[in-house]
Amino acid sequence: MKPRPDLPGGPYLVVGLARSGEAAARALWARGEEVIGVDAGAPAQAGRLRDAGVEVHLNTPGGDLVTRARTLVKSPGVPADAPVVTAARARGLAVIGELELAWRLIPNEFVAVTGTNGKTTTTELLGHIHREAGLPVAVAGNVGTPASSLAAGLDPAATVVCEASSFQLEDTEAFSPEAAVLLNVSEDHLDRHGTFDAYLAAKLQAFARQGNDDLAVLPDDLPLEDAGGCARRVCFGETAAAELAHRAGQLWWADEPLLPASEIRIRGPHNRRNAMAAAAVALARGVDPDAVRAGLRSFPGVPHRLEEVAEDHGVLFVNDSKATNVASTLVALRSFEEGAIHLILGGRAEGSGFDELREPVAQRCAAVYLIGEAAEAIGAALSGVDVPLRRCGDLDAAVAAARAAARPGDVVLLSPACTSFDQFADFEARGERFGALARGEA
Repeated sequence: MKPRPDLPGGPYLVVGLARSGEAAARALWARGEEVIGVDAGAPAQAGRLRDAGVEVHLNTPGGDLVTRARTLVKSPGVPADAPVVTAARARGLAVIGELELAWRLIPNEFVAVTGTNGKTTTTELLGHIHREAGLPVAVAGNVGTPASSLAAGLDPAATVVCEASSFQLEDTEAFSPEAAVLLNVSEDHLDRHGTFDAYLAAKLQAFARQGNDDLAVLPDDLPLEDAGGCARRVCFGETAAAELAHRAGQLWWADEPLLPASEIRIRGPHNRRNAMAAAAVALARGVDPDAVRAGLRSFPGVPHRLEEVAEDHGVLFVNDSKATNVASTLVALRSFEEGAIHLILGGRAEGSGFDELREPVAQRCAAVYLIGEAAEAIGAALSGVDVPLRRCGDLDAAVAAARAAARPGDVVLLSPACTSFDQFADFEARGERFGALARGEA
């Protein structure tokens, strides 16, 4: 395992006290460091920090606190141009992100998973493969366990598999994981990064400081010779150049058959790519191929992402509540090759329109059930498509209507193409309600 640079000195000003910030503050506090927490809002986690003895300042930008600190630890959600960050840099404070902090505190080997889409699924799948192989592993994710929360009590033999978002990676300065995976890249978060080039540069920080003994896993269809670093490269994809390749319905590793692609449990072409990336990094790091096969065959996916939550009289109920935009719903519709789809759409609109849904809805759907604030806008976008549109108002009514209409072999799919905030606290709450309704528990 690589030596880590020492932490910059304290006192530490932790900016942003939601999940990641709380974990960072607790990790430093547990080391006996002087920690000051600040948040422009008042997240629930801040109360727990205060109860633990950490000095906490809420509903304030915190610029006046930089005079009391030597290092600022920035949560991923805090932009680089936030006034408190600007003030800290102007005074010469060290500024690091939560992922950088975690990596410096944890001596274990790291596998970092980045990309525009699929990070959570691939990270969890890699953890699952390690467990199938009987290897100790700790999984950290953007919507789950923050990496810095693993700083205490971790098995020294465990591999840390962590999501690495552009928000986290732009705040790294020494971070150098033993393995890094790029799944894909497309325009995203330009409101934060400004340009696609800046967004891509943030992603490539996962690779920039890797050494000769490290591993870089990349798609075979992205020209990324400028990824930086000196790591051994392994590619996954559809071409002959890919070490982990998909050809004629079969996954191949180093020209040896791994398993038929149809045996991957998680659905859809996008998840096949995620599975290929996970398999590539696991195999390249020496995980037993039988464990990789077992993991790909048994991994059920991540909650709220094409999650199969119930089957009733031959009708499959699938929770894809995380599909909060049209692009995600298009991926979901492409993931079902058999069975007519009863699609539940709606919520609060996030994008500019729903016209892209017309053709796939016409091709794959038996009916569409509209809910929430965007119901009329979606209905207008789908006007003239030869598929029944049923305005149901809310999720309970939509599930009841879809259940009544579906026949054995059909799929009832919640893939709303909208956020949940008109009727639910978050997409998790919406998905949990759908699951309860599908199982007859509500």
